[in-house]
Amino acid sequence: MLHFTELDSQLNGLVTVPHWYVGLSGGVDSTVLLHLLHHWRAANSCAPTLSAIHINHGMQPAAPDWEHYCVGLCHQLEIPLICRAVAVPSGSSVEAAAREARYCAFEELLPPDAVLFMGHHLDDQVETFFLRLLRGAGVEGLAAMPRERKLGEARLLRPLLDCGRSEIEHYATHHGLECVQDPSNFDTAMDRNFLREEVLPLLATRWPAYRRSVTRASEHMATAALTLAQNLGVPETVYSELGDPGLLLAQLVDESEDSAAALLRAWLRAAGYQAPDRAALDEFLRQLRVTDVDSNPRLVCGSYGLQRYHDAVYRLPDLLAPPAASSFALAPGASVEVPGAGVISLVRTDGDGLRLMPKEQLTVGWRQGGERCCLPGRTGSRSLKGLMQAWKVPPWWRGRVPLVYLGDELVAVGDLARCESSRWQKVAQDNESLWSVRWKRGANTSSD
Repeated sequence: MLHFTELDSQLNGLVTVPHWYVGLSGGVDSTVLLHLLHHWRAANSCAPTLSAIHINHGMQPAAPDWEHYCVGLCHQLEIPLICRAVAVPSGSSVEAAAREARYCAFEELLPPDAVLFMGHHLDDQVETFFLRLLRGAGVEGLAAMPRERKLGEARLLRPLLDCGRSEIEHYATHHGLECVQDPSNFDTAMDRNFLREEVLPLLATRWPAYRRSVTRASEHMATAALTLAQNLGVPETVYSELGDPGLLLAQLVDESEDSAAALLRAWLRAAGYQAPDRAALDEFLRQLRVTDVDSNPRLVCGSYGLQRYHDAVYRLPDLLAPPAASSFALAPGASVEVPGAGVISLVRTDGDGLRLMPKEQLTVGWRQGGERCCLPGRTGSRSLKGLMQAWKVPPWWRGRVPLVYLGDELVAVGDLARCESSRWQKVAQDNESLWSVRWKRGANTSSD
């Protein structure tokens, strides 16, 4: 029977990481994994702290009960639990949307260098292989789920990929683990459930060892995908004016479609991102080839997006964050974090800064249309719309650039430019402080 010592080879090399987490749904797979890791830690005092994360999708009437079960289980095992509710957008594939929302939440919650354990097992791997095969996946897709991959600044590990569903269920029964059951698992209108309930049992009557055979084929595909990626290499990253990472457009349109798709996937994988489905990626690459230079095709991939701007394709920052909206006061020495924009600060500077009167504050707002700025040393003002185009500010940032006002006077456009004002001084006078605007961009950019 499955025993926690079977995880030794995978866990011994992870005892120095800062924190372990388990993705806990309350189902038998994740419950058994949590139980195994709990006992492994009890037998290995060098193991890191272990916590569980429960993502509540709110898609089933019983969702509150599942969360309550996870709370009780973690209380019993004395394991800290983090519960996070997510909104699953409607679309053609609810399952895919839920997965994207779940992994996006994991990325937000996991600290750098942590490890997230997931309960995927051998049968999950086989089902994934067939699903991707029937969707026309290529070599990388047929490699199915990797045992380990990057997840934002953390790592994801699947230690049960060699275990079958029956082994895991037997372990749960033996240890008296009463797990929750998602009724949608029996809905054969869903592709994965149809495979599990109708197709794979039929295969097993003819080829009883098909799971191991499919796993070997998947491993061969993973080797082929790795070899292809090594031969292609990872393309060099370029950056937009605001720090968004991207690839030169020529690298994607001058190559064949297969080579362009492989390059883009390799680049995303190196940054810890899952590549989009091949059909969506092919359509995006087609649009890059046929649309004119003023068109900016975009591909939304769940927790990130890809969009062309000028001569590159950039990975967009934090698509799921709400756009910056209301204005707020910014006092000297203060820092304010704004979802979708970043952190805006007013810091003291030894020279060349903004002079403020005692108790005076700035106001930070956002483009509404019609704003103008007179650049230092220039005659006449120019519209912010025109200036941002001239500065090559990508379209997805133009409504998120903080506009800094002193009263009704626009004095700075983020950290991109100052607007002419008598309050800007090169040198501070006696007993006087000067202040400078700092803007740390949102997620996924190279700005400091």
